[in-house]
Amino acid sequence: MKLSHDHTAPADALARKGIAPVICYPVEGLARPDMAPFRAARAGWDKVAEVVVPAREARCWAVAAGQFFRITSIEGPQVGDLNLWAQADLRERFYSGKTRALHGTHLSTGDRMWSAFPFLRPMAVITDDSLDWYGFDAFGGAVHDVIGTRCDPYTHNLLSGGGQYHHCCHSNLTRALADWTGLSLHEAEGHVHDVLNVFMCTGFTRDTGQYFMKASPVRPGDYLEFFAEIDLVGGLSACPGGDCSAEHSSDAAACHPLLVEVFQPIAPPAGWVAPAVNGYDRSHGRP
Repeated sequence: MKLSHDHTAPADALARKGIAPVICYPVEGLARPDMAPFRAARAGWDKVAEVVVPAREARCWAVAAGQFFRITSIEGPQVGDLNLWAQADLRERFYSGKTRALHGTHLSTGDRMWSAFPFLRPMAVITDDSLDWYGFDAFGGAVHDVIGTRCDPYTHNLLSGGGQYHHCCHSNLTRALADWTGLSLHEAEGHVHDVLNVFMCTGFTRDTGQYFMKASPVRPGDYLEFFAEIDLVGGLSACPGGDCSAEHSSDAAACHPLLVEVFQPIAPPAGWVAPAVNGYDRSHGRP
């Protein structure tokens, strides 16, 4: 956004600016999940897998529909970049932009992570968030955003005048998915996508509209928990920005590992049904 203006405001400028906004995607018809059955399903669950994601690296894991997975801070303040793919088809992946349009800039308990076109169905629902107390701070910052993309070596190269840094979250996720699937790095890179920034505290400046980050409030023991609505592959990068209080994409920030745990409940949450792919007929107005 420009800080200076080249044109004089018209006489009706205040009237134009004073028009009330309209929500782009009213979600009153989108049923909000009842969290009580999900909470009840935790009773007696078994941990069936765990993955420690090293600092400045990424790892993938599998989680079946009907299982829970939890991302936990274990050693120090650390943010993580989360990708999700359908096990059956990597083209069905997390769609952060549509998730943002439906749920807002930051996610918490009860919000769903939606998949890309033409599938557009819930991939996972957030079932618990130990940082839900944070809300929005005085700067407009909040936790777990779907507005940032992911730190990447291309933007780093652009802004640093040619730097070659290989532990950006984009590269970390590319290596992890290649290792998980056996795809080449170039093939895997095409499946890496915009993320849920787990534990990251972000917002937009009011004067310039720039995306900002600030020190995450996460501490060891804090977690974000999900319920898988379809069979998933998850990918998580422990960001080289650490708690993102200072910078991205360097070896200077203090970084820590993250823990991913997968839990199998005794029974699925009462009333839960795995979602079908989106019902649009894909005719796009032609017979």
